[in-house]
Amino acid sequence: MLIHPLPDPVAIQIGPLAVHWYGLMYMLAFILFLLVGRIRLKQPHIAAAGWRYEHLEDMLFYGVLGVILGGRLGEVVFYHPVYYAQNPLEIFAVWKGGMSFHGGFLGVLVALAIWAKKARRNVLDVYDLIAPLVPLGYACGRIGNFINAELWGRVADPSLPWAMIWPNVDNLPRHPSPIYQALIDGVLAFILLWIYARKPRPRLAVGAMYVLLYGCARFFTEYFRVPDWTENFTGWSISAGQLLSLPMIIFGIGALYYAYRHKLAA
Repeated sequence: MLIHPLPDPVAIQIGPLAVHWYGLMYMLAFILFLLVGRIRLKQPHIAAAGWRYEHLEDMLFYGVLGVILGGRLGEVVFYHPVYYAQNPLEIFAVWKGGMSFHGGFLGVLVALAIWAKKARRNVLDVYDLIAPLVPLGYACGRIGNFINAELWGRVADPSLPWAMIWPNVDNLPRHPSPIYQALIDGVLAFILLWIYARKPRPRLAVGAMYVLLYGCARFFTEYFRVPDWTENFTGWSISAGQLLSLPMIIFGIGALYYAYRHKLAA
């Protein structure tokens, strides 16, 4: 039986300065954004639209603010409002983990809308440009969750080869759900979206495809993760992550239909 190693969340300690693994994973996500972005800028239809590396650097600055502020506020509002109301100073302890993807997603949408207005670019073109650059960064965040031994999975069959005991939870075999989400919500979504975005698509289509892919992937992987909370509808239980992903699935389908119905060029 595999056992979670429970590594020290502090990667580097220099005197009073502590660098956490969770923070390093976010830094890796931002680096990947720029590296993969360089490749995307070389695609003929992207280069023809006049996008430059300087645009990516500017968008990254706005995006970082959106991820951190939106992600943390989403964690507070969507998942643990009572806890943070009782411990308000913990809201600022981002190095301990606890970032909501759905909150960060909304934060990035707002931040890039502000950048698009400042740069006089159509905001939908901005979303289509960066959508394929997001999933790998998400995967990095989930690896950070795994290192922090958080977001553990539901109890698994002991015969499952990769079932894992999380000593900080109990002695039962569990699914390593952060790894599932890194691979499915992150890496698999990246591969599918990258293939789709290699050719010119109608305005909004690439962004909508990412929203749909992530929503479906997250809805599926939530079955293996212990939910933060659940809602019951006529005997059907749905987790917090699934409930927040449903609007993404509905919006993604509707936006794709709209994009191909109107076929506006980027």
